[in-house]
Amino acid sequence: MPDTTTATPEGRGRLVSGPGLLLVWVYGVMVVGAVSRSAYQISTEFDRAPLAYSLSAAAALAYAFITYSLVRGGERARKVALLCCGVELAGVLAVGTWTLARPEAFPDATVWSDFGMGYLFIPVILPITGMLWLRAKR
Repeated sequence: MPDTTTATPEGRGRLVSGPGLLLVWVYGVMVVGAVSRSAYQISTEFDRAPLAYSLSAAAALAYAFITYSLVRGGERARKVALLCCGVELAGVLAVGTWTLARPEAFPDATVWSDFGMGYLFIPVILPITGMLWLRAKR
């Protein structure tokens, strides 16, 4: 009998078990937050801070893609999600540093501003947690 806790019906390795389920839930919440924030800002006041709002939209896309990869499962999805978490962390660190060094470049905050302070620093903690989880699942 196949082990249903580690393989989906298609035979892909499951990434959404145990702590992975919480990881998917938090990424899902971040998708909703980043998408709604960026959609509202881009549609109503884009000319005020186009860079900040575009970066929030990029964060939303990263969160959505990682969430999809985690839910999809399988080795390829795990590797892609791991790579995306690394890119996400690099983005959070770059934007966080940029917003502290040159605050005048950001008349409005992004999801990753000040290393995600507006989101309780979840944007900087989440990719690290994701990479640790994905490395453990190989």
